[in-house]
Amino acid sequence: MEGLPLSPALLFLVVVVFYFFSSIQILAEYERGVIFRLGKLLPATKGPGVILVFRPIDRMVRISLRTVVHDVPPQDIITRDNVSVKVNAVVYFRVIDSRRAVVEVENYLYATSQLAQTTLRSVLGQAELDDLLAERDRLNQELQRILDNQTDPWGIKVSSVEVKHVDLPQDMQRAMARQAEAEREKRAKIIHAEGELIASEKLSQAAAVLDKVPGALTLRYLQTLTEIGSEQSSTIVFPLPVELSRLFTESMRKS
Repeated sequence: MEGLPLSPALLFLVVVVFYFFSSIQILAEYERGVIFRLGKLLPATKGPGVILVFRPIDRMVRISLRTVVHDVPPQDIITRDNVSVKVNAVVYFRVIDSRRAVVEVENYLYATSQLAQTTLRSVLGQAELDDLLAERDRLNQELQRILDNQTDPWGIKVSSVEVKHVDLPQDMQRAMARQAEAEREKRAKIIHAEGELIASEKLSQAAAVLDKVPGALTLRYLQTLTEIGSEQSSTIVFPLPVELSRLFTESMRKS
């Protein structure tokens, strides 16, 4: 038994239904669809949710609005004081205008990556090595500002730039280690000299006090002998100070 042939109307209806279902597109919450209708950009983006894209009249480009974390590969940089270093960084950016990110630049990911590399070499090449190591926050803010201004026509917002690692040559690392060691020795000598100065001032004040009272030096001498005797010494040499004999002589005269 042969099947009944489909009528043209039913066949047309099946094709329309199939075309309608194939035109349904689903965009996630973080996605937007840039629609070109007959080659012309529509004024508004589509999504999120269910949208209709009538191919081949319409062509849709999906754009993610999530933050992209881009790792800038190590760059050879010569600093302002002629030191060759390798620096790598990380760039955080996202799309804020989907239409410009599609129309104004061919590939915004590749373009932002190349711009980050050239900007990193340009900005850090104008800084000295000490600034590169000590003022990294200021350099990060300057890099972020420059990249954000240059990517703004593309609809890209650069939120942060962080210099991750600065690779120094071995000779420079040894030189910096010697410099740090010399700096610590300098501080140690200064602290020791300040201690000697304070000690000499205190000894001078103590000598002035002992000089005012003749018996004070004898009492201090006896106290020192008491401290020595508590250490279980086998022999103690006890020299008789002149001041002690003078006290005995004066007491005998008075008696």
